[in-house]
Amino acid sequence: MTDSTEVVHERRGAILVLRLNRPEARNALTWGMLREIGSAVAAAESDPEIRVVVLTGEGDRAFCAGMDLRAMADGNDPLDAQREESTAAYLRVIDGAVNIPIVGAINGTAVAGGFELLLGCDIVIASSAAQFGLPEVKRGLFAGSGVMHVGRRVPLGIALELTLTGDTIDAARAYELALVNAVVAPEAVLPTALAVAERIAANGPLAVAATKELVRLAASGGQDAPERLRALTASVFGSDDAREGALAFMEKREPRWQGR
Repeated sequence: MTDSTEVVHERRGAILVLRLNRPEARNALTWGMLREIGSAVAAAESDPEIRVVVLTGEGDRAFCAGMDLRAMADGNDPLDAQREESTAAYLRVIDGAVNIPIVGAINGTAVAGGFELLLGCDIVIASSAAQFGLPEVKRGLFAGSGVMHVGRRVPLGIALELTLTGDTIDAARAYELALVNAVVAPEAVLPTALAVAERIAANGPLAVAATKELVRLAASGGQDAPERLRALTASVFGSDDAREGALAFMEKREPRWQGR
């Protein structure tokens, strides 16, 4: 396990667990946390031994309460931070653009930037005690990329209700809206997320990355989806992993993926 002041990294086999580590501040984000999350996920993308990232928060009160307003007001220039490579990587996380699957283990409330971070996850396991929302309008702001991403996840009227009122919803309502995949008891959040991550990690990594890209591309209405489908079909179906998958099936054994 590797500890930093604001994020904890833990390897569990092929899974990298990232914990937001400011429980005393409800895991509110600082510019340093954005850079660290981005750089950790970017490193995981380039590490063939890591197949899935699980993202969670320390403590049981909050997954993430959004951007720390004190950090925002302390004179740091967000534009300068966003020019850094690692912070650009964080923006790819919340845009769902990284090639490694991210499972959110939402251990508590996720609002504002924390809710945007949730929207960047591919699969979300939530605590039954969690609350969710985009309250930025209540502070004279708007929810950054969250205003666009939430509109791709829920019907237009619901997206406008969440973003224009700034009100929160509970976990049961989030599940009804398909914002989360499952709602479990607080103590079961991380174990459930890890079990999902293990099922993903057992699959062919090239196929998983291609599937994630194509599903998200289709959901966003990307015009180059057919072209990417043709390119990925050629590369994945012609890979050593595809041959290994077929051979393992015939030999009735677990496949040994190489990622090529």
